[in-house]
Amino acid sequence: MTQPYLPTPPSRSPSRSNRSKPVPSIRLEKPTKHSRLGIRKFLRNQLHALLYAIVHTIFSVYIRIRQAYHAVKDRILAILYYHHRTPELIQKDVKGLSRLPQHLSVVLKLEDGGRGGAGLEALVDEMAEISAWCACVGIPMLSVYEQTGELVTDITWTVLIISQGILKGYVPATHRAITRKLSSYFGLQHPALTLRAPHVPSIESASRTPTSENAQPHLSILLLSAEDGRDSLVDLTKTLTEMSQRSKISSSDISIDLVDAEISESVMGEPDLLVLFGPSVELSGYPPWQLRLTEIFHVQDNHGVGYQVFLRALYNYANAQMRFGR
Repeated sequence: MTQPYLPTPPSRSPSRSNRSKPVPSIRLEKPTKHSRLGIRKFLRNQLHALLYAIVHTIFSVYIRIRQAYHAVKDRILAILYYHHRTPELIQKDVKGLSRLPQHLSVVLKLEDGGRGGAGLEALVDEMAEISAWCACVGIPMLSVYEQTGELVTDITWTVLIISQGILKGYVPATHRAITRKLSSYFGLQHPALTLRAPHVPSIESASRTPTSENAQPHLSILLLSAEDGRDSLVDLTKTLTEMSQRSKISSSDISIDLVDAEISESVMGEPDLLVLFGPSVELSGYPPWQLRLTEIFHVQDNHGVGYQVFLRALYNYANAQMRFGR
């Protein structure tokens, strides 16, 4: 097939080669109808576009129906189980549960990305609502994870402040907001409150209950951010390495139990239940070593903090089977 297109090899006598060299003939082939029109390619592209449109339509209809179903269901549950800021109604909703988590953790997000004070005010209000629900139910420990921080003009400081979390910069204001929210639920006899964060001084307020017989349970709230995740593990690794090099600790003494004990003391212990108020499971840099045996709950197509999500998470935790293995 390639022979007609190969060059003629050179010979010793150019004159003879020129005489005997045949004149190459040029063949003009008429293009076929298929290559000129491309009917098959056109039909194949149209078939692919039709299949894509059919699959996209079916999936879109399914998503719309699912979102409508969950929206109606959440609205009905919100009407049926509205708490009216009454601790007795909240306690009645969880009265039949066999168990409650002793440490509840939630993941919250700053909606407007840190621009203005409306997003921060909404974030603090959501945190105060969840704190009041935990106090009404009797959950003694609540940890709130939020990864967004304040934004400044300098790029270097922007990365630093984002890792610290925006709630850690407003600990006194957050404590006052939670105290006011507890007063709106319990009145003057609200439970004692402790608000703290890793590497940040804690703020405590005593209970205003006049008698010890009707004393409300103590509520501890822990603020977490992205720096309490991988950064804490890196700092602990550096510290253990320096102690081992200085012969303050033997390398054989460094174990998983030691790392777990140090992290639990410096950051927090492992929560029993983690509630995500988003439409999907997105941890957003949550400390990974604290989620080995934690029950994670989220409601599909849910946006925003709601009491019905909190209540469904408690019911799901009470009915969950904990199989730790051996």
